[in-house]
Amino acid sequence: MDGLTFTALIDQRRFTGNARSVVATACDVAPLMRLVFSRIGEPSAGYTPAYSFNDPTGMCPECEGIGTVVDIDPAELIDPEKSINDGPVRFSLFRRGGYRWKRFAYSGLFDRDKPLKDYTDEEMDLFLHAEQLKLPNPDPEFPKTARFDGVITRMRDTFVKNHPTKISAQVREELDRITTRHTCPECRGTRLNEAARASLIDGRSLADWSAMSVTRLRELLADTHDPRVEPALDGIRATLDALRSVGLGYLSLDRTSSTLSGGEAQRVKIVRHLGSALTDVTYVFDEPSVGLHPVDVHLLTHLLLRLRDSGNTVLVVEHHRQMIDIADHVIDVGPGAGADGGRIEFEGTPDALRTSGTVTGRLLGTPLEVATTARPRQGSAVVRKARANNLTGFDAEIPLGVLTAVTGVAGSGKSSLATRELPSQHPEFTVVGQDPLRGGQRSTSLSVLGVADHVRGAFAGASDLDPSWFSFNSKGACPACRGKGHLTTELAFLDDVSTPCDVCGGLRFNDTALAVTVRGSTIADVLSMAAHELADQFPDDPGIVAAMSWQQRVGLGYIAVGQSLDTLSGGEKQRLLLARHLNGVDDMAGERIVLDEPTTGLHPSDVDRINVLFDDLLEAGATLVVVEHNLRVVARADHVIDIGPGAGTDGGRIVFTGTPAALLRDDTSLTGRALRLASAPETRTRRKKTRGRTAE
Repeated sequence: MDGLTFTALIDQRRFTGNARSVVATACDVAPLMRLVFSRIGEPSAGYTPAYSFNDPTGMCPECEGIGTVVDIDPAELIDPEKSINDGPVRFSLFRRGGYRWKRFAYSGLFDRDKPLKDYTDEEMDLFLHAEQLKLPNPDPEFPKTARFDGVITRMRDTFVKNHPTKISAQVREELDRITTRHTCPECRGTRLNEAARASLIDGRSLADWSAMSVTRLRELLADTHDPRVEPALDGIRATLDALRSVGLGYLSLDRTSSTLSGGEAQRVKIVRHLGSALTDVTYVFDEPSVGLHPVDVHLLTHLLLRLRDSGNTVLVVEHHRQMIDIADHVIDVGPGAGADGGRIEFEGTPDALRTSGTVTGRLLGTPLEVATTARPRQGSAVVRKARANNLTGFDAEIPLGVLTAVTGVAGSGKSSLATRELPSQHPEFTVVGQDPLRGGQRSTSLSVLGVADHVRGAFAGASDLDPSWFSFNSKGACPACRGKGHLTTELAFLDDVSTPCDVCGGLRFNDTALAVTVRGSTIADVLSMAAHELADQFPDDPGIVAAMSWQQRVGLGYIAVGQSLDTLSGGEKQRLLLARHLNGVDDMAGERIVLDEPTTGLHPSDVDRINVLFDDLLEAGATLVVVEHNLRVVARADHVIDIGPGAGTDGGRIVFTGTPAALLRDDTSLTGRALRLASAPETRTRRKKTRGRTAE
């Protein structure tokens, strides 16, 4: 191999759950902001570390730079009706008989048969909040050199301050139940200590700058100048401009990185790479248009062209028409998915793709057909005074029995209306969003859809083994890789290296499990099947057949049923959740479902398949509310609610309500303009040659 370059992958993985990472640190603008305040802030708090919430000299001492504090709720933790002998602490690690229980049971401070509701205030304070108390007369079972801590004191030291990572899912759920997180009262969520908060530039602190939206801060810095820090201010302004150009002007720089969606995280990474001075780099982007309104996609194309024109190679995995149209070279892979794909169908220019005859070419070359009629509505659900996040208190009518598309630019308030206000005021609506699925690499679509036990039971019935032998999370696991199918080698400061397990060959099961077959297939063979193949393998099991039918109908027929959840995209996980929900519905009549961008990551042909599913659900009597940017869905909707006109404080208002045909004629709606362009006979972006390259 030769001609290889340094490669940077910018994918849709969310930022990790590190509470110390915010948008400012993720896009590398935080050091410049700290530098500006350390030089010209009055009074100065000191050098740049004095303005960092990740440094002891700058962080708030109360929350240690996190911005929030965790409290333990005594009402959730303690059952006052019970005595110590009954086990009054509603937390499994303090169960009766355990060593933590013995610490207060044998302290000699309490009557073990007395219900906690009968304790005096002093006794209850000791029981909950005592700290390193030397006991006057403990029972012999109490450790001789130990001191007594109250239940809440011990829990705070063990589970709140130290943040243990190796705890079971059950314990983590219990902690979520008995703890509450709220804004730090000392720093009011700014994360900084008093000295850093008191340092001002034109009456504003670093915390004030960070709390503003990107757009608002950029407007402020347009009039902020000082020769001592002008280069740093120029760098901040450039980063803010880049964030706005990828549709993130509504974010604030103090937003915790882990709360960003996959698409938002990817665009922040793009901005970070734009600040790099490297050339001859190959940048690989995995569907950067995800979560973007067509107007924002237009802005994103300029950033990618900037990277290319700086002497880099840009490789983009994409379905979006606008992204494909600016390419210099297109590689179309297909013709289908899974075993039906994997072949090069076309290579060439976007114009040539349209006349190539491939599935992608035909769909890109055909203008959208906008629905001219709407299904009759069966009543309506009214949302009153919607005020979640940036919504401005408007009323919105959601027609029943039809498909409603909620549209608008990223950050306009679409999801706030559809996934928060609507189900809050009308609980009969079920939200199927893109929240992470629990399980990761240890979970599959079979387990999510609730039929993994059916498959294991079939193998157990064909042998004398327990069903657990056919789970790679239990007795059936390969002893070398413990059911993972691969071995991970840690390389210190480099990325970990994963290699297939040489004992099981990546099959994840041990020899005992693999020795059993059902209709000629092992459990590993079954997990490698697609949905329709699994249904054919177990035609007599209605549970498996129904679940696999829904997996196919939501557009996931190409995914192996044993594929780990951590390898699925956000859109694939959402459609899997939709399949699970639909699989559990006996009667679609009256079913009301909210979907948050269900077409994420889909080829236009797959979007058309999803539209067919929507039609089937509506004909069966369901109501669908879909938050969408994809114009193929919007064009087929019965009713459109367009939120905007911009993002953040510039959005949160209803711009348009009505049919897609009426939206085409609305010049005030950005969505309407995009739909009009996509439905026009000629939808190609005008292109021109620049320095031997193709640019918009």
